Amino acid sequence: QRILRLAEMCRRLETEEEKVLPFYPSSLAEWEQQKARRVLEEIPSEPLARAMRDYVGLERFWQRFNKVKLEEKALERAQAALANRNQDLRRLLQQYLAGAATNQKVPKDPHPL
Repeated sequence: QRILRLAEMCRRLETEEEKVLPFYPSSLAEWEQQKARRVLEEIPSEPLARAMRDYVGLERFWQRFNKVKLEEKALERAQAALANRNQDLRRLLQQYLAGAATNQKVPKDPHPL
């Protein structure tokens, strides 16, 4: 109940894009979506399935939660890629600076005779 109440409060803070397109489009085919709807409409026979019907209101929460987790993983991968790129650039800069320092130590005219 607390999560549902917080979700209602947060709804006011959503951007227009989140309100219109809150989730990624379904990857299921039309016939798979219809089959899933039929299964959801059936009255469950197992006790656990009957208990889960009480938590249908949390479906939007879990969709959003999963979307955030996917975005978090994508950002972690992007951060790791940027860290690797940064290391490569630092390594190249060190090589360049080492070469420049070596060139300054070598006289301009190594064979004066």
